[in-house]
Amino acid sequence: MEKTPAGMASFIGRSPPSRTIPLKVLLALTAAVLLVHLALLQATPMNLGLGQTGLPSAFITRSVTPAPAGQTEAKQPLTPAARPKRKAPAPARAAKQPPAGLHASSSEAVPAQATPVQAENPDPSPPDEIAAAQVEAPPDPEPPALPPRPPRDRLMSVSAVTLPSSVRFKYQVETNKFPFSANAELLWKQNGEEYEARLEISAFGQARVQTSRGQITPEGLAPLRFSDKFRSEVAAHFNRAQGKVTFSANTPDVPLLAGAQDRLSILIQLAAMIASDPEQFPPATTLAMQAIGPRDADTWLFTVGEKETLTLPGGQQATLKLVRNPRQEFDQKVELWLAPALGYLPVRIRITEPNGDFVDQKWLSTEPQN
Repeated sequence: MEKTPAGMASFIGRSPPSRTIPLKVLLALTAAVLLVHLALLQATPMNLGLGQTGLPSAFITRSVTPAPAGQTEAKQPLTPAARPKRKAPAPARAAKQPPAGLHASSSEAVPAQATPVQAENPDPSPPDEIAAAQVEAPPDPEPPALPPRPPRDRLMSVSAVTLPSSVRFKYQVETNKFPFSANAELLWKQNGEEYEARLEISAFGQARVQTSRGQITPEGLAPLRFSDKFRSEVAAHFNRAQGKVTFSANTPDVPLLAGAQDRLSILIQLAAMIASDPEQFPPATTLAMQAIGPRDADTWLFTVGEKETLTLPGGQQATLKLVRNPRQEFDQKVELWLAPALGYLPVRIRITEPNGDFVDQKWLSTEPQN
């Protein structure tokens, strides 16, 4: 056993010294390290690694290249700050071409500042000539000549010389309401300036009388008063100064149309019209007139039919048939047979009600009147 030096013996006899660093030393070292790091952080710029491409970034940036001037103007309406004033015309509207078929006018000329598309157009033609070439359309061909209109527009071209002379017609009347015949009489008088027409149907002492009075004009008859009497009388008055028709039955007034007739004078007016120029009234011609009744007014449409030869109580007569077909539910059907040999006055009048009842007047005799 080796001998221990004396100085060492005393040291061995005691516990070896502890290697733990004192707390004060640790705190001092820690403080020194923090100060060094703080100094390094202050000396280094705070870029947070944004310049490193290999690391994911929290923001994405891109470069913006300014658009050309023309494109910037086109996009200005999308930016509130660059929106044009309300009264100023929009650039895009000024360059818009007119619709096809319309010619460009001077007020729609292309502005001096053309859009980029117009500036890059290789066509040397001016924009006005291009627009005119695009919208120029060949003139429309002239419409074909229309055929002559039917005499419906010339109904009032009646001469006084075509009116029938004063005459009395007598008729034999048949009806389905009773099995025996009645009598009827049409009295027509005119002196070239005024007229009077009277139609009376009588049976067993009872009579129904219709009367029309008025003036004769270059256009034909111009009624002034129409009356219908059976037990009591109702009348229509033609107020030509005020352009209306009034009724004694206190029904509403109606406007007085040009060429209006009453339900009796219309028979004479049709006769005078056709007698003035029969060739102008071929079959299927439509004749329209305002027909005034004792309480109301309506438009009667007569259709010219074929020529017929009738055997009547007074003999045979060549006739031209006209028909007024009902247009509404309760309209009467009126059939007229006009005799050229008797001034185109009706030698047969048949009226059919909507329920099928009819009254048929057939010519019996003619008596001239002074």
